[in-house]
Amino acid sequence: MAFRSGFVALIGAPNTGKSTLLNHYLGRKISIISKKPQTTRFRVLGIKHLPEAQIIFIDTPGIHEGKTHLNRLLFETAKYALKEADLILWIVDITDPDAPENGLILKILIKETFRTLLVLNKIDLLPREQLLPLIEKFSSLYDFSAIVPLSALKGENTRPLLDEIIKALPEGPAFYPEHMLSDVPREQAFAEIVREKILWFTHQEIPHAVAVMVEEIKSYPDRSFMDISATILVERSSQKAIVIGKAGQMIKKIGANARKELEAALSLQVNLRLWVKVEKNWRGNPKILRKLGLVTE
Repeated sequence: MAFRSGFVALIGAPNTGKSTLLNHYLGRKISIISKKPQTTRFRVLGIKHLPEAQIIFIDTPGIHEGKTHLNRLLFETAKYALKEADLILWIVDITDPDAPENGLILKILIKETFRTLLVLNKIDLLPREQLLPLIEKFSSLYDFSAIVPLSALKGENTRPLLDEIIKALPEGPAFYPEHMLSDVPREQAFAEIVREKILWFTHQEIPHAVAVMVEEIKSYPDRSFMDISATILVERSSQKAIVIGKAGQMIKKIGANARKELEAALSLQVNLRLWVKVEKNWRGNPKILRKLGLVTE
């Protein structure tokens, strides 16, 4: 059997399970996860190594037309990923099949005629008798290479999708060495872990108005220890108060949970220092977005 390799872009409306599916296939967390829409802000590369194939997954921000400069950047990031991919995985949350973003995604696919697999996710949340009508509905909308219902969270029916992906990839050598699972820079990976905990524990307007910037990382060759300093950006003083919490309890909770995950991932002790800074309209500031890695040019 010839070896196959290629790039597979995961697209979908916000909160459809793209990152959950990627993390499931890689066997570790590459993309952060929360129940908040638009959790993913970066193009995240995750590499699945198999004896017969190398699959380079591209996790993208949820397709969403927003008004802020940040929203437009995320939208363009997702669209660009489609153009560099050999195959598209359109992830649809079957508990919300008529999400307005799905119409936008369909228009993009039809315009460019991408080779696309449709993934109907969260089958664990829907009665099975309602599944067939959904398959028939989506089948009439686009010429999909295949339609695979599954549960990324439960790992149900994910192997058949993997087989369809391998079948659709072009023959060719591996692009990346076997030890490499992602191309995410260390600073970005650490910052995203902190941001994930903020998404977990805060509500109201905080999730969309927060960003995390790792300022300094210090390693000590003779010690199993690392210092990490990061700044949490918010847009208003009221948001800063929420993130810090009464008597500093919220920031302590965020820091403790982030530190625990960092220590597990790094297999060493971590001293995590967090500061909260008000930066008005950072989502519309190209200089800050560039520093965060959201603008690369």
